[in-house]
Amino acid sequence: MTGTAEETTAPIEKVGAAARLIAALPNSDGGDEAEGPQQLTPSATGFAAFLAALWGGNAVAIKAGLNDAPPLRLAWMRFVVGGLITIIWALWTKQPIRPTRSELRPLGWLALLFVTQIAFMNIGQDHTTASHAVVINTTFPLWTGVISHFVVPGDRMSPVRTIGTLVAYGGVVVVFSQSLGSSEGTLLGDMLMLGSAVLLAARQVYTSLTAQSVALPKLLLTQTVVGVAFFLIAGLVLERDTWVVSQRLVMSILYQGGVIAGFGFIGNMWLLKHYLPSGVTAISLTTPVWGVLLANVVLGEALSTTLFAGLALVLVGSALSQWSAARRM
Repeated sequence: MTGTAEETTAPIEKVGAAARLIAALPNSDGGDEAEGPQQLTPSATGFAAFLAALWGGNAVAIKAGLNDAPPLRLAWMRFVVGGLITIIWALWTKQPIRPTRSELRPLGWLALLFVTQIAFMNIGQDHTTASHAVVINTTFPLWTGVISHFVVPGDRMSPVRTIGTLVAYGGVVVVFSQSLGSSEGTLLGDMLMLGSAVLLAARQVYTSLTAQSVALPKLLLTQTVVGVAFFLIAGLVLERDTWVVSQRLVMSILYQGGVIAGFGFIGNMWLLKHYLPSGVTAISLTTPVWGVLLANVVLGEALSTTLFAGLALVLVGSALSQWSAARRM
């Protein structure tokens, strides 16, 4: 694929802008902070909403990249770019990146959750549409709320929040019903994406707890190093498909790596360190809207009535859950 110099440099400029935004994030070791995760503030809510909009394009970027590279290879290339962004941020903010002996076990569990969730996501994305992927993945805040109820102090499920969770799960069932009657054979991909959403929720909660005692760059670089090593080896062993270096693939990797695996992961981990995980993840209400619209505009995917019905149920249920959490602030 060819393009003008302006088109080729555009994604690089976006990554540069992301790096500047990363440098502006507060140092996670700064003083005078309240102990433990807190309720979201207005400014933190705005930042979480901005990240949600960026995440809306991730499924589209992955689907576009899968046209030119198989899923496991696409994953390690993404994390190479994300790792460079993380290292720049860690050096800029002068934060420690070498883990201590006592941190190896929690970092190891985080790495296991991470590579499993990303494998489910990329392989699942290869077997379903971007629209299905973004709607199903949007349920991860609901799974986060359920898991947090049992393991995070002060982050409990109320009756209203439980109802909202069930309504949103109804939306997932609607999306699954579309895949059951589809000739595209998306059921396997949808199931893998649902598994990815559950694992992502578990990782969000585990990250929130671990970030209280382990510096954020250590968490991110552990994910990056293990991710690159695992997916590089797995891709060489398991994948036989050829891949093509194209402008589309380069833009996909820069978005996934620079914007999401770099700026998005850093921003999300900073939020999870300082604020309750259920509140942070519930702000992702706009993510499926952006994702579905971008899938239509960029990839030409159809906007069916069933898809919108499932999306509406997910949004209503998530909004109800977030409203219930906000009442307790």
